[in-house]
Amino acid sequence: MNYQKLLDETLEKIKLENNIPSLLLHACCAPCSSYVLEYLSKYFNITIYYYNPNIHPIDEYTRRIEELKKFLKEYKTKNKVELIEEKYDTKDYYLAIKGLETLPERSEKCYKCYEFRMKKAAQYAKENKFDYFTTTLSISPYKNANWINDIGKNLEKEYGIKYLYADFKKKDGYKRSLELSREYNLYRQDYCGCNSSKLESIDRNNR
Repeated sequence: MNYQKLLDETLEKIKLENNIPSLLLHACCAPCSSYVLEYLSKYFNITIYYYNPNIHPIDEYTRRIEELKKFLKEYKTKNKVELIEEKYDTKDYYLAIKGLETLPERSEKCYKCYEFRMKKAAQYAKENKFDYFTTTLSISPYKNANWINDIGKNLEKEYGIKYLYADFKKKDGYKRSLELSREYNLYRQDYCGCNSSKLESIDRNNR
């Protein structure tokens, strides 16, 4: 499925309707948020939803959220952008990936992790009457956009809240996020978040 085409069609529809819908944007870090905000803030009032209990250790989690707060203070957008930080509680995350803890990146464990965080976002979007929800996750070249959008489609059906289809790495989105990271001097982590992804990153760097 061409997720970029679906996104283009949705944005064109929004322009024709001449209104500004609300979007709950699940985000994992400032660098991934940078391009997505640049791209979407022309069309939506955005609330960034920071829910990432997969990030290990807590010092890393704190560094990422503080970097995101710093970026939002410095970056100017056409429409409103707000931030909600959910509680950092790893218990539910480990329940979600139970039995899969030792699997490598890009495995079923990652699918469960995407699903776990996106479901929390969909629930919040439904409870707070947002028009759309989506996630920044697809901007990463290491993330499976088909998985992410398939999860979004299923959650849209489950919760009755519109999912914004996207593959944000398209249109040089990932490249633009690198440029914005340099421009705003953003901390770019070298692993996804969980402990096993950190160990894999250490192993790659030591080769």
